[in-house]
Amino acid sequence: MHVTIAILTILASFKWADWKNWREYHASMFFISTGGLMYEYIVKENTLWKFHPDFLYGHEMVVLVYAIITMPVSILLFLSHFPKTWIRRIFYILVWSGMYIFVEWVLMKFGKISYQNGWKFWYSFYFDIVMFSVIALHQHRPFKAYIISLPIIIFLIIYFDIPFKFAK
Repeated sequence: MHVTIAILTILASFKWADWKNWREYHASMFFISTGGLMYEYIVKENTLWKFHPDFLYGHEMVVLVYAIITMPVSILLFLSHFPKTWIRRIFYILVWSGMYIFVEWVLMKFGKISYQNGWKFWYSFYFDIVMFSVIALHQHRPFKAYIISLPIIIFLIIYFDIPFKFAK
């Protein structure tokens, strides 16, 4: 299922993404990729959500597929058609958050994602709204996006009581 999502995301990007100008979106694609990998590193065995692997590969490969392929390519798609007006931007972010939560619901129904440490399925919708908003901000004001991301990360670590170790 994870491979299918990656392939469908790539196919959609060939049809609708602005590949001609991919360099314009590269920093934000890298931002999402780095964020996903940092999440895995920070939480280690204390994940809020966990992907369950397909028959072809293990958990680590699922994380890599999402962090290196699926998320950056979907962000290229997202940013390729980002609207100019605020009302349309809000609607656009809600639509993309709805698409993400629908895919997550399918993953949950097929047992390919589970939640632990207090995370609930519907939290993901709020998380997606924040994530897409921060990515949209990052595209034009990267420094502000980094500054806004810090309290969000700190809040999630504290609220969900994620053990955070600087060294072993």
